[in-house]
Amino acid sequence: MRAPARALLLAGLAILGCAMPAAAQAATESSIRPSLLPDRLGASAALTLALRYSGGEEGVPTPVRTIVVQLPAGLGIDLRGVRSCAAARLRRQGAAGCGSGSLLGRGHATLEVHAGSQTLPEQAAVWVFRGPDRGSSATLEMLSQGYTPLDERTISTAVLAGDQGPHGLELTVSIPPIPTLVYEPDASVISLSLTISRAGAIAVPNSCPSGGFAFAAASTFADGSDATATANVPCP
Repeated sequence: MRAPARALLLAGLAILGCAMPAAAQAATESSIRPSLLPDRLGASAALTLALRYSGGEEGVPTPVRTIVVQLPAGLGIDLRGVRSCAAARLRRQGAAGCGSGSLLGRGHATLEVHAGSQTLPEQAAVWVFRGPDRGSSATLEMLSQGYTPLDERTISTAVLAGDQGPHGLELTVSIPPIPTLVYEPDASVISLSLTISRAGAIAVPNSCPSGGFAFAAASTFADGSDATATANVPCP
């Protein structure tokens, strides 16, 4: 190969090599914003967890598959007296398939749907029910129902288990693929906010550690990548 041609080839490979990492580095990022109401030590409270995703290829986050939420040590979740409801009932009948006796809370989600060269927002209502136990672990069934541009019903299962300090409980949420249009990628979650508001279900600890109550969320995405986020609720 002549020197000028070889130099041109090497220059082209160098440009390509510089461009490829830029695309590969378009990672999805996450954040978490927890809150307690009332924010008072020893109180029975409503717990809100708000997660948001950003970044990704062309500014669209990669679809999330698993979210592991770590709750602060001492935060109590009491499910005694809450009836369980199977995911199969929710798939068949929607929120009406499980009565108020198993309802723990509500929320909403915003998704991004691909439609050719465009992306369209999808708003979805979310309900949280107690699901059947898995051995010694309690489960929650999260029903998400969107209507426009997709009429899509999705069930995500969360398993509650013990964790180690500074956290006390760990909630592992498995989110199935959310299909959209034919030949288009699955929908991407942009934001998800859930409030566990059932009376007596959430108990704020009687004392608060230095730095406040620690929360964390680790998300795994469809492409195998992951992202972590942390936040503290200040002491009352």
